[in-house]
Amino acid sequence: MTAHHLLPADMRRLPLPWNDLTPERKLALEELAHTETTEQAALEALAAVLSAPPASPVPRVWSDESWELFDRIRHEAGYRLAQVMPTADRYTREGIADVLREWAGTAQPPVPTWWLDAQLDLIVEVLTNQALEGWAHDVLRWLQQKPYDEAGVAAAAERCVENGLASRDAVNLLHALGAPHGEQALLRVVQDDRASDSSRSQAREALMWLRRPGYEARARQPQQGEHPLLPPALRDLPHSWASGFQWPAQLPETADNIARARAILEACAPTAPVTDPVPASSWHSYEGEDEEPPAWLEVRAVLRDFMPYAHLVTEERMTEATRECALLNIPGVPGDPDSEEAAHFARRWVTWISGWIAGEVFSWLGMYVDDDTLVTPWAMELAERYARFGLVPDRAVSMLNWHDTVPSSREALARLAAEGRLPPEDR
Repeated sequence: MTAHHLLPADMRRLPLPWNDLTPERKLALEELAHTETTEQAALEALAAVLSAPPASPVPRVWSDESWELFDRIRHEAGYRLAQVMPTADRYTREGIADVLREWAGTAQPPVPTWWLDAQLDLIVEVLTNQALEGWAHDVLRWLQQKPYDEAGVAAAAERCVENGLASRDAVNLLHALGAPHGEQALLRVVQDDRASDSSRSQAREALMWLRRPGYEARARQPQQGEHPLLPPALRDLPHSWASGFQWPAQLPETADNIARARAILEACAPTAPVTDPVPASSWHSYEGEDEEPPAWLEVRAVLRDFMPYAHLVTEERMTEATRECALLNIPGVPGDPDSEEAAHFARRWVTWISGWIAGEVFSWLGMYVDDDTLVTPWAMELAERYARFGLVPDRAVSMLNWHDTVPSSREALARLAAEGRLPPEDR
């Protein structure tokens, strides 16, 4: 009977340890000296694995019961699979089927034959992908040692990302290589439509780490002759964006601090409903939700490094940061910094930055200013205005709640409630 091989023909011809599919492969690679010769052998092994085009996945839907049974296969039959098919040339569909049928006959609790027969193609596909992923993971980690041929190693890792083979490990390798070859490869990856969204996101994260010293060097340059984008009252704010513009809890309730808080809120106060609401300054995915982080978090990471203080938020630096975000191919960033789209992008971020600064002012006034007379009635009037027009309304309402012993706070909350403008938790 003809065997149906599952791994590329060039991989099946590799010598040990490069064709090893057992757990012993990791130890063998750890003991393998990293020389020019062995590094070249590793690169040739990766080329062999990538010699065959990746198979197009067949969409199938598994039930929870199917996934549970598949987990049992990995844990209960995995060792036997490695025993029967220890090398790439022996890894076949028939070999997997024989092992699984033998296991199913003795498994406790029993595994129904009908399930194996119905799911065999998918099981074979997933097990093969996992075998390749595990193999590539070990080889790419071995290559992270000081390379001899940096360009060759970077090219191999880039091909892994393109083909979706151990992409995270490949991105980590490119990150470790750094400039110039690793960084250049990562810049190509983020623009490569063949790479998955998750791979491009991982590549952007690696690039931000590699390029951050350049961002920080720009931030250290004095703001001379540049055009500020924030109102004057915000520009002397000493609290950094790195700390979320947060006002320290121990900041004293001095006349100067109260005056600064009032000036900032008055300068940022909206005059019309906000059409692009300011997102919460912190974001996290709730447990059980498989939600991807929003792209604006990546934009903020770049902008924050370019402009860590309010006085550095200038037209020139915003343009430079927008170009950098476009280079990183962050979704939603305009490619042409001179376009109307880019101007709208800058206006949105000025609004968001102003909103985050104002939100922190409301938090400080509400949580740490105990003397109501210092904030009455101007802070209540401003908080009501912010809430009514939708600029950081949650922070504005929270401040009103903190000072709910003040009649003007209770009156403002009552008016907002009557208009249906309170957050759900405050209604």
